[in-house]
Amino acid sequence: MLGYAAMFEQFHPTDLLRWSRQAEDAGFGGIMASDHFHPWTPQQGQSAFVWAWMGALGAQTSRVRFGPGVTAPGYRYHPAILAQASATLAAMFPGRFYLGIGAGEALNEHIVGRYWPEAPQRLQLLEDAVEVIHKLFTGKVVKQHSAFFDVESARLYTLPDTPPPIYIATSGPVNSERTGRIAEGIITVGAPDEKIRTLLGRFEKGAREAGRDLSAMRRIIQLHVSWAESREAAVEQAVREWPNGGMAFPKGDIRSTDDFAAMAKLVRPEHFEGRVFMSADLGEHAAHIQHFIDLGFDDVYVHNVGRNQEAFIQAYARDVLPHLRWQPTQS
Repeated sequence: MLGYAAMFEQFHPTDLLRWSRQAEDAGFGGIMASDHFHPWTPQQGQSAFVWAWMGALGAQTSRVRFGPGVTAPGYRYHPAILAQASATLAAMFPGRFYLGIGAGEALNEHIVGRYWPEAPQRLQLLEDAVEVIHKLFTGKVVKQHSAFFDVESARLYTLPDTPPPIYIATSGPVNSERTGRIAEGIITVGAPDEKIRTLLGRFEKGAREAGRDLSAMRRIIQLHVSWAESREAAVEQAVREWPNGGMAFPKGDIRSTDDFAAMAKLVRPEHFEGRVFMSADLGEHAAHIQHFIDLGFDDVYVHNVGRNQEAFIQAYARDVLPHLRWQPTQS
């Protein structure tokens, strides 16, 4: 399935709603909406509340699957609140909503004034949050007390017939294996082939060891592209609109949009190599996406970094979607 990535850091939610409807009409099968409190740089200019928007998206579309890509539990959102919000959307739009979660970035989560922990602790917090959410999806009363969360006599009364799947964003092998054990799918981003194969292999290993049905689990990737009328325009667009895509270092601990803006001044076109695919040739775009399908991904969500969103949707519908060959789900 080819999906459209709705990036709340860059665009007004009303515009994203219109483009998402257009993407559905054009044949895209899903919408992945980023969940940010701040944009990466002040120049990107937006950062609306995605959870309010997803209700509107569900009501104004009829077919696309959708979810956040991704939400971080434990800071801005207690996992009990994420469970309630997710259950509500899944009850309203059966079979269409998924919960995409990840460890988060200080850029968005530091605002509540809590200590921002080191990466291993963030991953343990994420695992505890998934446990709380799964328990609440059963409809039973949940009491849980851990180093990270207190849940006292909580029960969800509005539930879907089938709980929404939880997909975890990860880029490391250890967390990939853990994701296979505790979640219904993995979300990752573009990376060298060997790293991708390792991530998917560890994900599948964790799933098999946990006795999970691999055929029902999703392998999801988000790809950043820059499409414009020429190669030069595509490169300029990436540097201007999505400089964070050229920052090849961990960004999870950086708190300030102004710090990102300062670092953006150092970004050069060559820094996007392997991180943002830049081309005016739609045939090259189709081949780029097909490569990741062939690596084993079930769903590919594409983010075009430019402001030309409507033209991008139309161009992909015409010259990319018809040429993609999807593989059967691996077992």
